[in-house]
Amino acid sequence: MNKHIKNFSLWCDFIERDFLKKEFKSLIPDILGATSNPSIFANSILSSPAYKAQIDSMKGNDSKSIYEALAIQDVKTAASILFPLWEKNKDNGYISIEIDPLLGENAPKSIDEGKRLFKSIQASNVMIKVPATEAGYEVMYELHKSDIPVNATLIFSPKQAKKCADVLTNSRKNTSNQIRSVISVFVSRFDRAIEQSLITAPKLKAKLGIYNALECYNLIEEYDNPSMRTLFASTGVKGEELPKNYYIDMLYLPHCVNTAPLDAIKAYLTNNAPITPISTDKESIKKGIQEIVDAGINIENLYVSLLKEGLEAFEKAFENLLRSI
Repeated sequence: MNKHIKNFSLWCDFIERDFLKKEFKSLIPDILGATSNPSIFANSILSSPAYKAQIDSMKGNDSKSIYEALAIQDVKTAASILFPLWEKNKDNGYISIEIDPLLGENAPKSIDEGKRLFKSIQASNVMIKVPATEAGYEVMYELHKSDIPVNATLIFSPKQAKKCADVLTNSRKNTSNQIRSVISVFVSRFDRAIEQSLITAPKLKAKLGIYNALECYNLIEEYDNPSMRTLFASTGVKGEELPKNYYIDMLYLPHCVNTAPLDAIKAYLTNNAPITPISTDKESIKKGIQEIVDAGINIENLYVSLLKEGLEAFEKAFENLLRSI
């Protein structure tokens, strides 16, 4: 397979201080960006000794201030490493950081936080991640309108994808400066959620996440907005049934990003027998989804439950982090 398809970017869905100082640089230019989320930061900060000295030096400060100091330092480091990629091509070289998930549906406070984080980091190649909720759409609009690159996240349904595309396109209508944005469509969580329900239909396993992601991708591409791309997230594989690079190769498409964990990236880069992607033809996708519905899967319920679980997981990870530091 040609691994130089037009405007496809592989990003690393991981950030940790020692990793940034050592291995991260060696992965460039195979990877062209990076992403983080509250769970990634919580796992990194709580499990790595690289943060201990800075945490100890800030004892007496409130937990969120300590977290922000740690996170901002890492994001600045990543942004500096990736900056040459961004200078060469404004589609690449980004690192993302998410607004406080505990702000929930408080749009004004989320807008203020997004602007404050972007200003504090002082790097043009930083994206502010905002969940695709009703309040989140307002936050995306205001940040993007203010020349801040946005990573719209936790997208599960085509309806969310279309709403994000509307917001991120309309927020830039009256400006000439092309600030980039990505719409992060989550993939593998669908397949893990319904795996046990498809025991009697094994040929349908590990397909719904792909079909749904392709439907969202087609909707976003219809906007013909060169500064807005689909980002396929949640592309790690659990267990041994699927190749680690499954969700990268199955979604290897033009004008998109795939952000993946390290094991998936390494498998993709060393794989000499890549998987053939599913067709992006709308009728084929519709037929594939219908087969899964006919097998007893309620996709509309999945959209709701997976978004709820995603929001709660980030909140719990962030709360645990704040308690622990």
